[in-house]
Amino acid sequence: MTHNRSSEPGCLPGGSASNSTRGQAEVSVMSSIISMSVGILSNTLALFILVKAYQRFRLKSKACFLLLASGLVITDCLGHLINGSLVFYVYSYHKDWEAFDPKRILCGVFGASMVFFGLSPLLLGGVMAVERYLGVTHPFFHSAVIASRHTKTLMGSTWLLALFVALLPILLCRPYQVQCSRSWCFFRLVGARDWRDALSPVLFATLGLLALFVSIVCNAMTGFALLQSRQRSHRDRHHHHRRKSSAHHSEMIYQLLVIMIVSCVCWGPFLVNVIILSINDQDQRAYTRMLLTVRMATWNQILDPWVYILLRKAVLKKLFVFTHRCFGTRPKQLYSWRCVTLMRSVEISTSVISRPGSFSPEGGALPEPHHHAQSAVRPANRI
Repeated sequence: MTHNRSSEPGCLPGGSASNSTRGQAEVSVMSSIISMSVGILSNTLALFILVKAYQRFRLKSKACFLLLASGLVITDCLGHLINGSLVFYVYSYHKDWEAFDPKRILCGVFGASMVFFGLSPLLLGGVMAVERYLGVTHPFFHSAVIASRHTKTLMGSTWLLALFVALLPILLCRPYQVQCSRSWCFFRLVGARDWRDALSPVLFATLGLLALFVSIVCNAMTGFALLQSRQRSHRDRHHHHRRKSSAHHSEMIYQLLVIMIVSCVCWGPFLVNVIILSINDQDQRAYTRMLLTVRMATWNQILDPWVYILLRKAVLKKLFVFTHRCFGTRPKQLYSWRCVTLMRSVEISTSVISRPGSFSPEGGALPEPHHHAQSAVRPANRI
């Protein structure tokens, strides 16, 4: 059986999992359990926050954004649940694919799941960036054309596109391949290949990189438009209304920017590596980097929900107040000193005005005796 594992079709010599120790396998299982648990809990919490925000805010533009964000969080949560369950199943059989999956049916399901739940968040991130660009730069067009039902249709179309790419190897009779680590399945990247073997991974990586590029361009133009809007708002009569609307847009833009950065860091190396392996044959180091970039990509589904949990206006306000209380001692003392001084002035003025004898017939104020002035100042000193 060890010989069969080392001679996996398309796997390079020396890249099998038979050389790995039992301790390394246990570490991999524990890391999968931790990442799956944290991912599911994070996405569930983020989904609860998004649903609550959708019920509170009935603004049309924000509702569309929240629908897309909810779809992204649901996709990440299902990806953790399904892919994590498949990983546990593989490790429970000690990665002996010949024993539990001789016809490679489970491998096809595993590979299609990896592609679908990997490509869907990237495409949804690009769609969210385009939606925010239209909402900020073309608000009338956005209000007239993009509604909740259109957003749901667009989100469904995005899922269908990702599903088509995931099923493309099966449609081309080029099934998914067990990778050299024997813990997951993906496109056929090693061994005898033709143009149909290279089509699916190149299309997957190209769509992912295109979604990242669209996100970068749209977020940059949206941020530039918001800066111009804030400069014009200082000369606008409806400054308060524009400021409130700009705050909603800024919160969503901050979330999109962080999502874009996380996606580029987590998915960028993996997508580039997929294209390189699809075009040229590489050595064993390239497939070792492939496994490393896959693990980096899985962190995208863990970090995405925390963007919606932390980068909210309420959380940022509390963080600002906490930081001000910890490090803003001088402004607080200055504010207290000004309040005490103002209270003393008001109390002295009230005590002077309340005595009728303190004014002359011509309307001028007469000087008070010394003991009256002291009695007026003493209560202020008690404060």
